[in-house]
Amino acid sequence: MKQRTRDIYNKLKATNIIANFLNLSSIQISNVLLLLLLIPIITRIIGIQQFGIIMFASKFAQLAGSVINYGTGQSGVRDVAFNIKDRKKLGIVYYNNLFIRVFIFILFIALLFGLHWFNVDYYPYILLSVPIALAEVFNPLCFFIGAERLKMFNLLNLVSNVVSILAILFFIKSAHDAKWVNFILGTANTVTYIGLLIYFGLQFKLSFNLPSKRELLKIGKDNFYLTVNNISVNLQQSIIIFALPRWGYSILLGPYTLCDKIIGQCRILLITVSNAIYPNAARLYQQSTSLWNVYRKKTKYLLAGVFFVSSILIFILADFIVFTLSKEHNATAVLFLKVMAFVPIMSALNVLNVLDQLLKNNTVYIFRIAMLLFVLSVFVAFILVTAGNYLLIGSFTLIIETSAVLMYEYAIKKKHLQNG
Repeated sequence: MKQRTRDIYNKLKATNIIANFLNLSSIQISNVLLLLLLIPIITRIIGIQQFGIIMFASKFAQLAGSVINYGTGQSGVRDVAFNIKDRKKLGIVYYNNLFIRVFIFILFIALLFGLHWFNVDYYPYILLSVPIALAEVFNPLCFFIGAERLKMFNLLNLVSNVVSILAILFFIKSAHDAKWVNFILGTANTVTYIGLLIYFGLQFKLSFNLPSKRELLKIGKDNFYLTVNNISVNLQQSIIIFALPRWGYSILLGPYTLCDKIIGQCRILLITVSNAIYPNAARLYQQSTSLWNVYRKKTKYLLAGVFFVSSILIFILADFIVFTLSKEHNATAVLFLKVMAFVPIMSALNVLNVLDQLLKNNTVYIFRIAMLLFVLSVFVAFILVTAGNYLLIGSFTLIIETSAVLMYEYAIKKKHLQNG
């Protein structure tokens, strides 16, 4: 059995997983390069404080995007992988996912206009960030991952990033133009994703399929727990960003969001690893639960080791990283980054735990953990912001990420003991 496990592990590592990882990595490398180019450009033109407001609005739009996606970014990978050889079923998956997203986006727009009557921080910036949420309606990444055909996605994603940089250089001239940054980024992604959706449909010759009410209700039920989890994950990272201006700490928005954006790239890389593994992991899990468990543990500790090294480097080079990206020796940002540097280790230990629960369809566990983490996030954010200690505020994400690891490990061990 051990030899068989080793053979399958090596085979997976040497074939599709590596190809998927390289393809997905190239997407994230272009996104990271976009970030590294944009932060110095934006901060030089509008300053680090305006950058914080832009990121505040962007986080709001991303939160809306996690609702609009409604878990289809995760379930879609599995559904496409399972139905890739059946054009009719693939078409059903394709249009069901799009229709549910469009429906939720319409509700989001109605809510957004309703917020006009409330005293919402930086409302004009939020309004002009709508294209970021709209892009999530058309985001076809789950289709391309499930089909394991990422070359075209990579190419157009790179083109979109280049166009975004050029557009910002051309249109953003002063702090007065700052609110248009998210509009430009979101619009570029929206146009790109629409083109990729059309390309995917043509490549697989998918006929138009009008989803039935029953099918949409099924997605609504099946993906509810995933959606709550995604909202919780989003809020775990951003609720303190929403809290800072509300509690009179707007001055911290720039330094905090700058560091959050840097650490966020590590999270994105881990999601890339998870997505690269996902299609093959689903097939491996179908073959044998024990094989998957062995594979999960080996990969988890490998990832933890790699990201431990990256965390140490970020901690040591914190001042250099902050200055390189913002052209400021910002002591607050350096403090935040040194504390946040250890978040990637916790994320690495947990990324395959989440995938494990998803493969086992333990959506109730995912939902419960999401609810606990949401409540914990609100409580911790309130305590830390009220205390007003910069070191404690910087530790917010680390506290939440560590709590997530402990909860998922407990859930996995509890389920294992129940199955005896």
